[in-house]
Amino acid sequence: MLAFSLIEKLKMNTEKLFELANHSGGTLYLMTILFFVALTVIIERTRHLLNMQKSGEDLMSIVKTEDSLGSLKSKNFAETNKDLPHYRVVMAYLDEPNSTPREAIAGHLEEALMHEVPLLDRSLWMLDTVITLAPLLGLFGTIIGMFNAFSVLDDIQNASSQVTGGIAEALISTACGLLIAMLGLIFYNWLNTHVRTIVHQLETVKIMLLNRHAA
Repeated sequence: MLAFSLIEKLKMNTEKLFELANHSGGTLYLMTILFFVALTVIIERTRHLLNMQKSGEDLMSIVKTEDSLGSLKSKNFAETNKDLPHYRVVMAYLDEPNSTPREAIAGHLEEALMHEVPLLDRSLWMLDTVITLAPLLGLFGTIIGMFNAFSVLDDIQNASSQVTGGIAEALISTACGLLIAMLGLIFYNWLNTHVRTIVHQLETVKIMLLNRHAA
């Protein structure tokens, strides 16, 4: 009996959600897609950037010891770290002849670093788009819901209660859009902080290598 009651309640709630989505002109469906897009980007970028930052710290510890620079060319190490931007910058340095002037090496390292930076914030533009688009979709859905709410004014007896309930339902779209935008903005700024940290690591690696070359 309890299971049957829960199923009925779940069915009613599901039907209510679909009714709200339809009254919003379909914008709640679009916001659901935006939410899952944002969630996918957040999870993928968080794992990628945190692993990159940790691996970058390990590689910087190796670079601090000048005698261990040669070990970076080992096959096993290269296979493990070939996708790490720090490693590619170090390889750009190790591929330079010893007779290369410091100024030329600095230019080559800066070029290698510039190639890596745009790859760090890949996919973040999608999260930025969700942050901007979600509130606008929510507002659009609320406007459509308002039209539906005021369309019952012909029914004089029930108009007041229906309009009030319709307005309350219409505002759900705006609330959902703002919620998605706020969550997205928090993670967007957090991910950008890790991107800046990794860029700083790359700059530090470049300076460390130049200092060792000068020595």
